[in-house]
Parts: sequence; C-alpha cells; structure tokens
Amino acid sequence: MRGMSLERIADACGGAYVGPQEKKTIEVTGVTSDSRRIEEGFLFAALKGERVDGHRFVPQAMEKGAACVLVEVPPKDPKGPYIVVDSCFQALKDLAEYYRKITGIKVVGIAGSVGKTSTKEMVASVLSQKYSVWKTEGNFNNELGVPLTVFGIREEHEVAVLELGISDFGEMHRLSKIARPDICIMTNIGLCHLENLKSRDGILKAKSEIFDFAAKDCIACLNGDDDKLITLRGREGIRPCFFGKEKENDIYADRIENLGLEGTACDICTEEGRIRVTIPIPGEHMIYNALAGAAAGLALGLSLEEIRAGIEALKPTVGRNHILHGPKYTVIDDCYNANPVSMRAALDVLGYAPGRKVALLGDMGELGDQENLLHYEVGAYATEKQIDRIVCTGKLAEHMARGAQDTIRKSPEAACSVEVLYYPDRERLLADLPGILSPGDTVLVKASHFMGFEKVVEETGKLQ
Repeated sequence: MRGMSLERIADACGGAYVGPQEKKTIEVTGVTSDSRRIEEGFLFAALKGERVDGHRFVPQAMEKGAACVLVEVPPKDPKGPYIVVDSCFQALKDLAEYYRKITGIKVVGIAGSVGKTSTKEMVASVLSQKYSVWKTEGNFNNELGVPLTVFGIREEHEVAVLELGISDFGEMHRLSKIARPDICIMTNIGLCHLENLKSRDGILKAKSEIFDFAAKDCIACLNGDDDKLITLRGREGIRPCFFGKEKENDIYADRIENLGLEGTACDICTEEGRIRVTIPIPGEHMIYNALAGAAAGLALGLSLEEIRAGIEALKPTVGRNHILHGPKYTVIDDCYNANPVSMRAALDVLGYAPGRKVALLGDMGELGDQENLLHYEVGAYATEKQIDRIVCTGKLAEHMARGAQDTIRKSPEAACSVEVLYYPDRERLLADLPGILSPGDTVLVKASHFMGFEKVVEETGKLQ
C-alpha cells in the first residue's frame, strides 16, 4: 500500500510508534481488524468489541507476520512494532481518510433508504466497462466497513464505488469525511431507521450529510421521482443530475417492457441520445438502478454503448433479488434485508411469476413507533397483489398477518384465492416448510437480516 509506511500511519492516526527506527519506513501490505485475515506485512487493529477484545489476538497477529499492530494498550511482550492510540476504532477511520486522500482515486458514494447494494452492483458493473473498479463487498457499509473497504484500494484501481449505510444522525457526516465522494448517488428517501431518524424529513437530513465532505461541485445523481430528493435541486455546492421514469428528469426511462422474472427492457434517454437495454434482474425498481448506473457512467465519460453493456452484464448477488431455479420451486432469494418499500418491490416481482405464488415474509427492523402499522400495511399489500399463500413469521409479522386477513375479509375475491399463515418464530416455520410448499411454486423469501432467513432459503433448497 503505497504511502502507508508505519511512520505515516502513526502520524495519520495521531499514534505513538514503538519499535526499531529502521522499520518505520516499512509499508504495510494490508489493513484488517480480523485476526483470521492477517497476512504477511499487514497492519492489525486491535478493536475492542462488545464481546471480544482484539488485544487478545495481538500475539497471534505478530506470529502470523503482521508488520505492525495498532493498540490502545501496549503489548506485554511485543514481537514487533506497534502503534499506541487512544481509540483503535477512531484511528482506523482517521487512517482510512488519509489513505483515501493519497490514492487520488475517483469515488462514487451511494446513499439512500432502499436499493443501495443493488445500485452499487449496477454502478460497478457499468463503470467496469471502462475502468478498474473497487467496490464495497458484503455489508461493509458502516463506520467500520467503509474504512476496511477503502483499505482494499490498490494502485490498479481507477474508481471506487462505496456504499454508505447509516441509522442515525452524524454517521453519514463521518462516512463522507472518509469517502470524500466525487459523485454522490441517492436512491430514495423511504421508511427506514425511523427509530432514530423519526420521519422522512429526518432521513433526508441525515442522508444529505453525504455532501458534507464531497468534492467541490460534486455531481449528485438523485432519484427525481422521489418527492424528498427533488427538494435538493437548489442545494449549494452540488451539480444535480435527476434520474427517474418521468420525462422531466435529466435521464429517464421510456418504453418500459416487463419481461417477468427475466427482467425488464426499456429505453434510457439522455442528452447524449437513447439506448435500448435489457435489465437482467426482475422488478421495475431495477430501472432506477440502471438509470443511476447510466448517470454515473455519463459523469465519468462512458459511451452509451459501454453503459448498455454494463447494465446487461449485471449479475445477481445472494440475498438480493436472486432468482434460484430448481426442479420443484423457483425461489426469489431476497432475504438479506427488508423495509416497507423493499417488501412491496419484492412482492411486485413475485407477482410476475406464473403458477402459485408463496411469500415467506419475516419481521422488518428499526421502524420505530410505526412498526406495527407498517407491518400491517405490508400484509394488506401482499393480499392486494393476490399472492396465493402469505406466510408471516416473527413477533412483528403478526401484524403483517392481521393486515392480510383484514384485507381478505374486505375483499370476497381475495378470500377465494389468498391463504394466510402465521408462525411466531423461524424454527416453527422451518418445521412446517415441507407442507407449505408444492411443486411448481414460486417462493419469495424476505425479512430483515436479524431474522436469519438465509436459513429458510437453505432449507427450501434442500426440499428441491
């Protein structure tokens, strides 16, 4: 990692270097807080967690060849150099901020309530047609994950696509300070993290902190169909580029054709011209991802043909609208996370499927004092979409089941075709799963991450 000598690392994070003077010029080859991932020449940060103190693994890190360790408490019998700081967590963020600056790389920062990960994948797929791209992997989008992602940037990378996730005020401010985005993409302002942010206006305020440390006159690619994001039109210090389905946007979709579970075809219309694209992942919400990808691509000088190729090269990721075709069932694996907006979008996708449709739905987290109502409304929506079997699991999902049942009582047509089942926990759902599914079903699996519904996907696969 060029520019990451032990001496500069200590300076960047305000630490005190302890070790041989001749080793101060050694450059580390990587940075990690996970002792299992240490390689020769790495810097190991001994983070203090709720359950595990990383200082326990300092001897192991040195034995595995770490060039240096970042600690709050000096090791008793050090086998190599170490840097003492007040807080390893803050030091990692300070060090990532320093490293981001010296890389000189272009950064695309992605924020929003829903669709950050799928948008990140789309943008990376598009930009990869012209550049060497580094992107956020997994759920590394918080105040620990973003620094660790930044440390993965290498000399060959030309653009980094960073997902920035928050749940409270001030977090995006700190993430922006690390990422320093040149292009900011905001997907939407939905009903997420209401527990801390209280309202959509609060969510807009918190997400807009992304501009606090963005490049001067950064390009802000914003969903122009979102009633909150359009209020950023006159914000000082940004150059807005609005995308959406409406023709008033700078980049918009036209001639939309639903291809069912095979995806969506549409024209993407820009000042440079229009292109016909096939988005290979289903759901009309994926149109917004493609438009965001096009906006980022144009901002970084891609041709329309390169943008088309990047959109059509997109691959699904596990747990994110991933279609699994099996001999008995087709499974829509969308179990990584959930909120009211993404639940509706997933149910829309399920509605495209032929044959019997089964929704295995679980609790949604961090919805604040509106959580009961928001679960109820998702259940009602599932019924309105004529999902044949709605299976609700979890404490909060009881309200989802009630919403579905109440809607059935109000609709004689739904009463004939929709069945609602409720399970208080995942284990009881899994026990009954063989009787819930039938050959030919298309099965949606969706819940917030804490519900562990990847286990439901796994068990469904075993029944194939």
